[in-house]
Amino acid sequence: MALANFIDRAATAASQVLADFHLEDFKAALEKQVVAVAFDDQAASCAEGQATLDLAVRLLARLYPVLAILPLGSAASSQAQALERLAKSINPKVGIRRSGKSATICVVAGVTRPPLRCPTFFMGSDGWAAKLSRTDPVGSGSSLLPYGAGAASCFGAANVFRTIFAAQLTGAELDETIDLSLYSYDKTRAGEAGPIDIPVDLGETHLVGLGAIGHGSLWALARQPGLTGRLHVIDHEAIELSNLQRYALAGQAEIGMSKAVLAATALRSTALGVEAHPLTWAEYVARHGDWVFDRVGVALDTAADRLAVQGALPRWIANAWTQEHDLGISRHGFDDGQACLCCLYLPSGKSKDEHQLIAEELGIPEAHEQVKTLLQTNAGVPNDFVVRVATAMAVPFEPLAPFVGQPLRSFYQQAICGGLVFQLSDGSRRVRTVVPMAFQSALAGIMLAAELVKHSAGFPVGPTTSTRVNLLRPLGSHLHDPKAKDSSGRCICSDDDFIAAYRRKYGKSVVQLSDVSAA
Repeated sequence: MALANFIDRAATAASQVLADFHLEDFKAALEKQVVAVAFDDQAASCAEGQATLDLAVRLLARLYPVLAILPLGSAASSQAQALERLAKSINPKVGIRRSGKSATICVVAGVTRPPLRCPTFFMGSDGWAAKLSRTDPVGSGSSLLPYGAGAASCFGAANVFRTIFAAQLTGAELDETIDLSLYSYDKTRAGEAGPIDIPVDLGETHLVGLGAIGHGSLWALARQPGLTGRLHVIDHEAIELSNLQRYALAGQAEIGMSKAVLAATALRSTALGVEAHPLTWAEYVARHGDWVFDRVGVALDTAADRLAVQGALPRWIANAWTQEHDLGISRHGFDDGQACLCCLYLPSGKSKDEHQLIAEELGIPEAHEQVKTLLQTNAGVPNDFVVRVATAMAVPFEPLAPFVGQPLRSFYQQAICGGLVFQLSDGSRRVRTVVPMAFQSALAGIMLAAELVKHSAGFPVGPTTSTRVNLLRPLGSHLHDPKAKDSSGRCICSDDDFIAAYRRKYGKSVVQLSDVSAA
């Protein structure tokens, strides 16, 4: 058994949430764990249970070097090998145990209590509702919906992490029970089932950004029954090794594959018409022609990218995000009196340009003009530049030498974002860019997919603009996060020209959020 070959990227994510972090101590803590995934015939025989198991293994195999796959019944046994293969597709060196005797922590799907003496989390679902319990099995529902089932896996993986690293997490108490509907996000009405048999026509929908959040969305959409329409998947990048830390659908075989092509491949079993666009959003919009975008799911990394999407004036936007401690989903019209996407990301004061931020990350802020030139020309980084970075980072030059001659962006993404410098410095050189944990990104993506499906089906929109979840603490009692329309008048949703352009595209009759919620 061995830690995954992208563990330094996972460690980078953990270092941002764990106090008193030391890389070698973190790895040692992981190597002591045997994380058991137990499941019975009830879970193995239904779509919800199968979805919970699939995503649980996808999340756990990215971080823990030993998994115990424990089927509890004949039907369960027939699926054990498939789950083992899935784990090995992510980390070929993952240790697989077929006994729970050495398990240090366990997640369970189904209605059977395994005979283990270790901390245990019972995962399950009922349609839209995700369920979790520390004391009793909760079972899996009979629907074909993936939303509650996938969210339960994220809650389970989060509680495993919080159990192992409790001493380094502030307020890291465990969830006793969870019963949360992704249909309403209203914990006072957790039993609200929501429609289950829902053939959904996505119409003309766009998913922009096919990174970790996008993968969570694709995982869910691939399991949504009765899904039709046309989905445009947009991302100009390819899968890199470091992405495997939290990209739910990516394994070793997908390294180097176009993110857009991978997205289309993931959805090939659905009746969706999927068009892959290996382009930036700006490039896609320039080629699109009419600039009419009925529904856009946003799974992008930066505020600037989100502002650009809203600037194209889609009819409706669902936006998912992850931050250091929480994640969420926001919903946006434009001419409805509510906050548009720009309202949430308007800059305050002067913000630094990309070349300045990268120069700071490299430890050489005074060289920002040289960094700017290297970015603009896409020229290879010279030897003395890499030497300068190594000196500034207090790490040896030799491991960075292979990057001499490569474009700066590649050097930055692999050496800094990819975790090499983080490893060489034993975790003392932190990445300023937020790197979420896999379970955080996956849940944000599932929430995004749920919003796209609910909106396409004509279900009532959420009662507030934003819904927020913190997976590093017990699930809060108030998840809705109202966001007011920007009051300064600076936002484009207060600009007469933008409003007029929006109305020319989609008509003057715009349904108000309050009207839809009351329907």
